Amino acid sequence: MESILAKISIMLVPALLAVTLHEVAHGYVAEKFGDPTARLLGRLTLNPVKHLDPIGTLALLVFGFGWARPVPVNYGNLRNPKKDMIWVALAGPGTNFSLALLSALALKGLSLLSVGPGSSLAMMLEPVGLMTAFSLYINVILGVFNLLPIPPLDGGRVLSGLLPQKQAAMLGRLEPFGFVLIIFLVFFTDLWRLVLSPVISNLTGMLAGSQIFMVERVIHFLLGR
Repeated sequence: MESILAKISIMLVPALLAVTLHEVAHGYVAEKFGDPTARLLGRLTLNPVKHLDPIGTLALLVFGFGWARPVPVNYGNLRNPKKDMIWVALAGPGTNFSLALLSALALKGLSLLSVGPGSSLAMMLEPVGLMTAFSLYINVILGVFNLLPIPPLDGGRVLSGLLPQKQAAMLGRLEPFGFVLIIFLVFFTDLWRLVLSPVISNLTGMLAGSQIFMVERVIHFLLGR
């Protein structure tokens, strides 16, 4: 029980922050381009309860990737729906990559405060370092995963905005089956092993630099990998 509580205490804040800011970013950018739907429905808030999807949150904590309740966007309200949709979609992953970069900088900053093992300061910094390392890792995962070009993921929205109208409409027909397709690709194909995992590992390593051992440590501790 203590081990489970320790894991949750390290994962919870970074995970909630990652998914909450991801969704708020969608709504904020949508409003800047003319759609106030998210604000009118009370979704432009940092209260994570407003954004959590129970199954998506559980998947995030168990498997290392997941999803939140999408912020509603009425693309008909956007001033230039086809073009603006691209920026609205990119706002979520862009926020995750920004959080990953900030986490990497914080991790390097914590390394400068390194003190002898067993000291009171080292014991105090230990959970902070693990939370920061997990924040880096989970934000890279969310940023990369959400860029898969499959609706309703953000990458699917971006692709729809880039394609000609006819092809975009054909892609849009996949949306009702999108999550089923994503689950199939992740769990029953080599997509994760051959594509997503190498991209996530390389990007995480590039950001973490010499502190990659902290990320590897938190992955092993929390996810048993």
